Amino acid sequence: MTTTSTDGRAMAGLAALLADTTRASFCLALLDGRAWTAGELARAAGVAPSTASDHLTRLVRGGLLVEERQGRHRYVRLANPAVAQLIEDLAGHAPAAPAPPRTLRAASAGAALAYARTCYDHLAGRLGVQLYDALLSRGLLDRTAGLALTPAGLTWLARLEVPVEPLRAARRPLVRDCLDWTERRPHLAGALGAALCRRFLDLGWTVRGTGRAIRLTPTGTPALAAALGLDPADLAPAPRAGTGGGRA
Repeated sequence: MTTTSTDGRAMAGLAALLADTTRASFCLALLDGRAWTAGELARAAGVAPSTASDHLTRLVRGGLLVEERQGRHRYVRLANPAVAQLIEDLAGHAPAAPAPPRTLRAASAGAALAYARTCYDHLAGRLGVQLYDALLSRGLLDRTAGLALTPAGLTWLARLEVPVEPLRAARRPLVRDCLDWTERRPHLAGALGAALCRRFLDLGWTVRGTGRAIRLTPTGTPALAAALGLDPADLAPAPRAGTGGGRA
């Protein structure tokens, strides 16, 4: 009874940390994997710097964020990939808010995020979902008895020069899926999802856009399509209308 009670209090405390619009907004912004200052997060959430500082202190004390100091500046980031996974999962299960009226610039930014973005350290959005679906359809991943990398997947990764053994040794699952907020379908996370995101950037197949947005390059589109057994046209961004903004 004592253990159950203690676990219940701990879970309630964790939920309370995120049961605030400002703190939740901070955690969503930090899904880009970068370290932010309190002032940057305050501007992003539309709150006063003094308010941001109080909320950040609670998140750090609660173990969701860690802080780094450089001179007078205080930076915060998500504590680890497990925290990022928690934020992703919560965002993926949250009901979609009605889209507010948008300027053309805001609509373009929202469409770019919905198409492809980083979700902490892996690909999300329509491109992330396409990657996950293609790996499954080609038999490179298998989910018969839980998501797993197949021997064919090992061969495919070797051709991409993505070493698997260091990923297996990482303190996170090799492969896992998480619900994509904009697509409402899974994309690939885990150590492999992060490694593929890095590899595509290193190869020049993708480049970073504004914020968390990711863009396919002219050379990357046919290269990634060939690697996934897709038609390059399949990787084209969807029409702008109705795409909405992306969170995780």
